[in-house]
Amino acid sequence: EQEDQECSETHMSVLWYAGQLAITYYDTEDCSVYFMPDIPDNEDLRLLQKVIGEVNPKCIVTSAKQDQNIAKFLTNLTAGDKEIGKPEVVLFPNMDFGLEVSKQRILSRQFPFIPSHMTATEKILYLSSIIPFENPLMIRTLGGLLKFLDRRRVGVELEESSVAVPILAFKKFVLSDTVNMDQDTYCVLQIFKSDIHPSVYKLSSGLKEGFSLYGILNRCRCKWGEKLLRLWLTRPTRNLTELNKRLDVINFFLMAQNHETVLTLQGCLKNIKNVPLILKRMTLSNTKVSDWQALYKTVHSAVCLRDTCRSLPNNIELFQTISRVFTDDLHYIANLISKVVDFEGSNSENRFTVRPNVDPTIDEKKRKLMGLSDFLTEVARKELENLDNHIPSCCVIYIPLIGFLLSIPRLPTMVDKSDFEIEGLDFMFLSEDKLHYRSARTKELDSLLGDLHCEIRDQETLIMHQLQTKILEKSDVLNSVVEYTAHLDVLLALAAMARENAYCRPRFTHRHGFHIKDGRHPLMELCAKTFVANPVNSGEATRRIKIITGPNSSGKSIYLKQVGLIVFMALIGSYVPAAEAEIGEIDGIYTRIHSRESVSVGLSTFMIDLNQVAKAVNNATERSLVLIDEFGKGTNTLDGLSLLAAVLRHWISQGTQCPQVFVSTNFHSLMHLELLPDTPLLEYLTMETHQDGDELIFFYQIKQGISTVSHAANIAALAGMPAKIIDRGVEVSELIRNGKPIKCIDHPSKGDRMEKCKSVVEKFLCLDLDDPNVDLEEFMRKEVLPSAASIL
Repeated sequence: EQEDQECSETHMSVLWYAGQLAITYYDTEDCSVYFMPDIPDNEDLRLLQKVIGEVNPKCIVTSAKQDQNIAKFLTNLTAGDKEIGKPEVVLFPNMDFGLEVSKQRILSRQFPFIPSHMTATEKILYLSSIIPFENPLMIRTLGGLLKFLDRRRVGVELEESSVAVPILAFKKFVLSDTVNMDQDTYCVLQIFKSDIHPSVYKLSSGLKEGFSLYGILNRCRCKWGEKLLRLWLTRPTRNLTELNKRLDVINFFLMAQNHETVLTLQGCLKNIKNVPLILKRMTLSNTKVSDWQALYKTVHSAVCLRDTCRSLPNNIELFQTISRVFTDDLHYIANLISKVVDFEGSNSENRFTVRPNVDPTIDEKKRKLMGLSDFLTEVARKELENLDNHIPSCCVIYIPLIGFLLSIPRLPTMVDKSDFEIEGLDFMFLSEDKLHYRSARTKELDSLLGDLHCEIRDQETLIMHQLQTKILEKSDVLNSVVEYTAHLDVLLALAAMARENAYCRPRFTHRHGFHIKDGRHPLMELCAKTFVANPVNSGEATRRIKIITGPNSSGKSIYLKQVGLIVFMALIGSYVPAAEAEIGEIDGIYTRIHSRESVSVGLSTFMIDLNQVAKAVNNATERSLVLIDEFGKGTNTLDGLSLLAAVLRHWISQGTQCPQVFVSTNFHSLMHLELLPDTPLLEYLTMETHQDGDELIFFYQIKQGISTVSHAANIAALAGMPAKIIDRGVEVSELIRNGKPIKCIDHPSKGDRMEKCKSVVEKFLCLDLDDPNVDLEEFMRKEVLPSAASIL
């Protein structure tokens, strides 16, 4: 065993682009390729750090053309002495990670787990059910990994060149604390929803968030809070310690006596600006006046947040952390900016200016510049005394980079350039009918006063660089401000949502199952005038599989989504829409509710449905939640029913190791034909309705039992279907149900056809065939053929 453990190696392929991270790795112990679909990761690449810590790869393969953030990360990862355990970083040309090249590399490879008799098309369909081809970055990392394995010949170094590196399986990799959810689940639960922006000016810039869970939870005051909330939603966790820490903060904010504190914190958060962008501009010496104002407001607000948190209870870790991490360096930065930067002067001149008493040299030059106007007026008066009497006036002006000049209005007699010459003056240029000259006095001014404006700007720019250097030295505390104010902002947003909608704090247990009292759909209750709450009770050894029946539009799908959303909200550390909620251990949420059809996928609707159910069957454990809505309706009724029964029997055969399964269906034969065994794992539920004459009343209340009818006719009437079509549909349904033949209502009866035949024969007998004027072709066209069409 020790020898096997020493021989086990993992080789990882990584790409990070535009905030998205994709990882695949090959484990020599089980000869499997593990993949992690595209997932957001910040510039600090903490998620990548966590994955590397958990997988402990021997080699990390990436593109030679990478963002500087991941390049710096990998450099730091391998920096220092060559210690045991540090991975080797291998760089491949970017073309080896091309999307189309990677797809071809995957599809052309022979995998031992794919049956040899499959055609190329069947192979593509098979692989698409295992590998999420809708994640382009992940596909590129997988292509790069396959290239690396073939080049290094991992595990087959001593074999012949024709022997390929064995890949026995593709498996989805999930971090130990992260709940497994695919893109289909995010879509059907409406956690994110992108809409086209209504403004014509922003159509090309992207999308806006639509009506979604993220949309209603996002009450964040600052940009980094919004970003962190999105990150939490993409990484639901089962770390109960972390979840309870978040819930403790929300609980504190919901207390009535803490309302003033909440308002103070929210007011401070409004002034937290884009600090990373400001620091980036500082490193490039490209700061604006607005950056200095934003940084000062941010630091001042951070000090206010720290002082507020220091007055709050010490038993909440977030408040303790903010009190400790927001050090006196913030005071230092704030005082430095306020003493150096002249915000009023900077705004008026639209550039960085320094306050008085910061630099004596700058102060002296500014005093000279301020008294320059009166002094130059006096100089101009003396110059005018020496000029010709025909010149009515003159003035002395200062132009940066050029210096002091004597300005004289152009006289009518001054036509050619030769007329501009004046004794004792050097002509410089003509501008706006004013002649500009250098005189002995202006030259003396240049030597005495110099280029004041440029010198002041140069010295203020030098001070700005020195100030930037001082602030960048304290950038750690500014990064901490961004991180922890984002946490505070998200939790304040979740608390605001919980207060407005009467959410409750979920309780976590290590048992399997859920117990939710009066659960509600967080999105639907905001749309409906009245929303009927429903309970959820799923045990550890009983009622793990629930089969829900009921008429169409009775609320089955909403109930499934409601269960998924309540569990999901608990797993991000939020209060949930229920009176009480106890959530057991969860490692994944799998759904088959909506079919996300796409031409680019190249799969039929039913094939997409099968892929979604296959993911649940292959990956769900006893700690997973599975939501299936109307599976099997996309194919022949008998085949769909058989598939659904087979899937359910598969989970039933697992006993108490089966996942928590919620299935809604209109296949009543599933119960009538007793296709499922009698077991305590099963529970049959239905949505309560009442038939009042021709009217069907929905109560939207779940109860135990089985629905025997679908009430399709009533639903069709509500949808506006013509009554004649509905009546015929009911008639055909009754005939099929009773095993009777179906009669065509639009076909003529036997008696009518006989009368029409007699009429045609009589007309034919009346014809005089000996008459040369009789046109048989015309008779056939006008009499026989039209009648034959209605008779046959």
